[in-house]
Amino acid sequence: MDNGSSLNILYIDTLDAMRLPRLELRPTGSPFHGVIPGAHAYPLGQIDLPVTFGSRANFRSEVLTFKVVDFLGSYHAILGRPCYMRFMAIPNYTYLKLKMSGPNDIITVSSAFSHAFTCDREHFELASVVVNSSELLRLGESSAPAAPDCNQPTSSSAFRPLEETKTVGINPTNPTKIVRIGTQLPAK
Repeated sequence: MDNGSSLNILYIDTLDAMRLPRLELRPTGSPFHGVIPGAHAYPLGQIDLPVTFGSRANFRSEVLTFKVVDFLGSYHAILGRPCYMRFMAIPNYTYLKLKMSGPNDIITVSSAFSHAFTCDREHFELASVVVNSSELLRLGESSAPAAPDCNQPTSSSAFRPLEETKTVGINPTNPTKIVRIGTQLPAK
């Protein structure tokens, strides 16, 4: 469950384990961000798959679109906001529960804290390996802009206001807490 993710992700190893042919992937040209630090991630494609929650007596099935990625992950898939919207599900991360309405009653998907801890530890170890890899360093150098050197003085044109400003103190007990306000602002 990842309430912060704006897409559903399926790892290529999971697709292969499901014995689904890669020819079923539809092309997608849009990259996404936040998975590989400092770089864009390009999916191999996307695929629509049926997803079912519940038991035989009370279940819901919906077809979800997954972006298929070709990099290591400690999970089989990541269910993001599109999944929750389609199922109208509510995740509760404190209790490790996912709840949604079913045809006969509320469907509750649960996990054990020990299992969640094991998954988090595996994910952390995998992320540490990826972050420390030389491949990521090379990728970061080629795609990320160089950070400015804090010891170098900035040019005289950097961060210059377009108009005159007035300095106003915002804390009478601490004169270093100030804010600059433009003097040409409209009265409104």
